Amino acid sequence: MKAAFYTLGCKVNQYESQAMAQNLESHGFLISDHTEDADVYIINSCTVTAESDRKTRQAVRRFKKNHPDSIVVLTGCMPQAFPEISGKLDEADIIIGNKSNRLIFEYINQYISNRGRIIAVDEHKTGDAFSGDCISSFRERTRANVKIEDGCNRFCSYCIIPYARGRVRSKPLEELKNEIAALEKNGFSEIVLVGINLSAYGMGTDYNIVDAVRLAASFEGIKRVRLGSLEPDHITDEIISGLAEIPEFCPQLHISLQSGCDSTLKRMNRHYNSAEYFELCQKLRNAFDDTTITTDIMVGFPGETNKDFLSSLEFAQKVGFEKVHVFPYSIRPGTPAAKMPDQIEKSEKERRASLMSDACDKIRNKFLESQVGKTVDILIEEYHDGFSQGYTANYTPVKIPCENIHGIVKAEIVGVDGDFCVGELI
Repeated sequence: MKAAFYTLGCKVNQYESQAMAQNLESHGFLISDHTEDADVYIINSCTVTAESDRKTRQAVRRFKKNHPDSIVVLTGCMPQAFPEISGKLDEADIIIGNKSNRLIFEYINQYISNRGRIIAVDEHKTGDAFSGDCISSFRERTRANVKIEDGCNRFCSYCIIPYARGRVRSKPLEELKNEIAALEKNGFSEIVLVGINLSAYGMGTDYNIVDAVRLAASFEGIKRVRLGSLEPDHITDEIISGLAEIPEFCPQLHISLQSGCDSTLKRMNRHYNSAEYFELCQKLRNAFDDTTITTDIMVGFPGETNKDFLSSLEFAQKVGFEKVHVFPYSIRPGTPAAKMPDQIEKSEKERRASLMSDACDKIRNKFLESQVGKTVDILIEEYHDGFSQGYTANYTPVKIPCENIHGIVKAEIVGVDGDFCVGELI
């Protein structure tokens, strides 16, 4: 049988789709692209915004309409957080949550045997252990995302993810060691450690995120170790100094901000203020050579006045982020923010998002231009229209006009073209 995956959302979802694909392959399935005909289509959903839910519903209906005789499976965060709403998607033959991903084959086999619709969303419970299949490859990639943490204890007022993912739990180091060994054996030279609340890795144990990076970097074939999104209040001086001692650690840090306005941060139930965040950025730039700091900024949170928005905009300019993901606030039923007064009109949220994006794009362009003249190592990931393309250690995208090449190459950055630097091989 053929199975195809359609993955929405974050790097954790990408990892879990890979793990499910390997699970099915071990039972004799062939994995195909979701644009091709398949016997089973698995939609791995995201529910971080209302738009994510819309895309999930659209995907479920599209795959069933285009492939009526195929089995459509809905999994991921949407059914985990909203099982009753997800259950009303009649086009989905099997509905499970992310807690049950490792049982994907069993549920497909059960459906084939009985031809009865399956809705089986197992609730996350406090005290659950870290679970899930490990991976040994990452489809069509030169770097591999490796999930080492799941769940979140933060309960930001706008966020449904603690309900979709449960509480913080961490992958044991021995299990991570075996997983990295398998990826190294299959030729991966860069590892990206990811999680839902990644900087909480090791909470309640005697290890932390530095231990995970150090372990991954201990393998001879692993030349780079990168981290996914981090929370600022978990990055201590000890964590910074520990990471700075690991040569393979990539100095690109995505530190979630959400807002540069203190009153907005308080309503969001974020556990830091703008001054603390700015101090952290200074520490990181002092600790790592050629570091880049990227972030997420939300606009239009309930109660955000125009003055608050301008304060957030000015803060983003003050920090000088190398890249920013800007997005308007989206109401999530079941969260405190959904019931807050002074909700912002959609048109105003879009206006603010446009202004914030324009300002951050200018900073981004200045950063790319500042890279011209530097000699860098680039991990090549793809070949497109006469250019080999990849990323530096600080995640600067570089394209090189040359034949298709592979691995890590050295180049001089000679120019900028859109959101890419242009390099020449040395």
